[in-house]
Amino acid sequence: MLKVENLHAGYGGAEVLNGVNLEVREGAVVALIGANGAGKTTAMRAISGLIKPSAGVVSLAGKSVAGYSAARIARLGLAHSPEGRKVFGPLSVEDNLLLGAYRRLPGFFGFKKKAEADLDKVYALFPRLRERRAQAAGTLSGGEQQMLAIGRALMAQPRVMLLDEPSMGLAPVIVQEVFATIRRLKEAGITLLLVEQFARSALEVADYAYVMERGRIAVAGAPADLQKDERVLAAYLG
Repeated sequence: MLKVENLHAGYGGAEVLNGVNLEVREGAVVALIGANGAGKTTAMRAISGLIKPSAGVVSLAGKSVAGYSAARIARLGLAHSPEGRKVFGPLSVEDNLLLGAYRRLPGFFGFKKKAEADLDKVYALFPRLRERRAQAAGTLSGGEQQMLAIGRALMAQPRVMLLDEPSMGLAPVIVQEVFATIRRLKEAGITLLLVEQFARSALEVADYAYVMERGRIAVAGAPADLQKDERVLAAYLG
C-alpha cells in the first residue's frame, strides 16, 4: 500500500534521510523506531509531503507521490497524525473532527449530514470524545488530544495513516490507553505506519518493524526477531 525507495530529504542544505527504504502492506501495522535525531519524523514528513524529498520514490497504492504537496497526497488517501498532536485549540472537538473530512466531502450544503456516519465511527472508537464534542480542543488532556488527532485523521477515511510519536509527553497510564487505541485500529484493518519512542510497546503491536539510525534503515524484520536481536536489545529494549 505504501512503498518508500531510496528516500533522501532534509532541511536547508542539511540532509537527514540518506536512502530510506521501507514498505507498509495493506492492513498491516509497521513500526519505525530509533534514537532521537535518527530521522524518523523527517521520514514521516517527507512521505506525507510536508517537506519535499530531494531524491527517491514514495508510492501510495502503486502511484508515485514523491514531490506532491501534502494536500494532494492527503486527497489520494494518506492521513498524517503529527508529532505533538497539533489540534486546533479554540475549536470544538467536533469541529476538529470535521476538518479531517473536509477534503473528501462537499462543501457547505450537506457536509455535516454526510459526515455524521464517520463521526459516529470515531465516537464509537473514542467515547470520551463524544462526551466532549462541544468542548474546546485546547482544554482537553494530552491523552484526549491524542485521541482527537487520531480521530481527525480517521475522518479522512485514509488508505494509510502515519502516526508520529503518539505517546509523546503523556503519563504512563495514558500511554497504555494510546496503545490500546492503536490495537483497536489494527483490529479495524487500518494500514498504519507508527513512529514511537517506546520501542517495546511499538514492537508488541506491530506486524513488522524498521530500526532507523543516522537517516538510514539499519535493521528490519518481524518484531519477534528484533526483540531477540542483540543490537536492538542493547540500544532500544534494554
